[in-house]
Amino acid sequence: MPAAGSGYRSLLRAPGAAAFFLAATTGRVGIAMTGLGLVWLLHDRTGSYATAGLAAAAFALAEAVVGPQLARLVDRFGQTRLLPLHLVAHGAAVVGILLATTPTAAVIAAGCAGAAVPQLGALSAARWAHLLRGDRADDLPGAFSLESLANATSFLLGPVLVTALGAAGHATAATLTAAALILGGGTALTLQRRTAPPPRADAGRARGARSGLLAPAFLLLALLNLAIGLYFGTMGVAVTAFAVGHGTPAAAAPVIAAGSVAGLLSGWLYGRRRRSTPAPLQLVVVTAWLTAAAALLPFAPSAVWLGLALVLAEAAVPPTLVLLTVLTERAVRPAVLTQAFTWNNSASAAGSALAASLAGRAADAWGAPAALAQAPAAGVLLMALAIVLLRTGRGGAGRRGAGRRGERRR
Repeated sequence: MPAAGSGYRSLLRAPGAAAFFLAATTGRVGIAMTGLGLVWLLHDRTGSYATAGLAAAAFALAEAVVGPQLARLVDRFGQTRLLPLHLVAHGAAVVGILLATTPTAAVIAAGCAGAAVPQLGALSAARWAHLLRGDRADDLPGAFSLESLANATSFLLGPVLVTALGAAGHATAATLTAAALILGGGTALTLQRRTAPPPRADAGRARGARSGLLAPAFLLLALLNLAIGLYFGTMGVAVTAFAVGHGTPAAAAPVIAAGSVAGLLSGWLYGRRRRSTPAPLQLVVVTAWLTAAAALLPFAPSAVWLGLALVLAEAAVPPTLVLLTVLTERAVRPAVLTQAFTWNNSASAAGSALAASLAGRAADAWGAPAALAQAPAAGVLLMALAIVLLRTGRGGAGRRGAGRRGERRR
């Protein structure tokens, strides 16, 4: 398949694209730093990992639960009107964390920070969908590949930066840096009005919003995002348990890093080409690849085996995420697009939290191979849901066809 004529460079040359993409990416590095930054900060202040973990959990849970509700308001009133309020609320909550005098106050403030944190990835994806509408709609997979790469890079750099600052005794600086990146990136995004999708008054109406978000096609995609979250949540715990169980805890970092690099390379290559194969069929193929590669993980006799198997499995992850984003953009109306992306993020986060808990229990009870076995199980669920999507035709043209005609009628 020939490389797309546009490519990443052409995408970023679209009017305003590079500016909003870089602004959102900057903010996402801060978001990737925040949860771990809370752990370092509150452990440094209280000496308790329980308090630190509770604050990080409060941040993540509030973000997952409240985020979609705030995204509904963004769809209705517009990014440039609502984003400043999110940023002010998030900044105030971070100040509350830093000034908290009791563990309870710190945990509550952490929950408020998570509830108010702007969903910069969803906002950026919605801008791409608005910018590339019409004749450039075929460039969306490339744009969403860029988003996947930005997200992966953020969650590589963010934790490394936090750990470096925390280990050097600057836990407060880590939290302040995270907040500064979020507020700076969010403010830069707010100032870019030209690329922002227009407000959608029908995003707040039951018939306008719920008819899209409660449709079988979107619910199936949300389940697919939950399933990929099950894979994510398994790997961090299971790889660590494997390394510790084999007496080589230091091996966990290079194994995870190798998988992350493989994912970055795969996502970069995937986004450089256009494909005529229907997206639902592509999804079946890449989830089958992920499942087959993940099936090697429980049988790993050494860290080298584990690393090679993880590289193969992680190579399927970015294409999966891109395809899920593309199919979501087709399945819902523009009036609820930010909500849809945010709900997908929440579903993935829920799956990750559940899988991490189950993997930890499995590792304690039966050892690392049992925890690693959750990865191919998540892959089987992913592939099964992808096959259902393909067979039911719910991942087809969707809004591109009848959906867009329906919009013109409105």
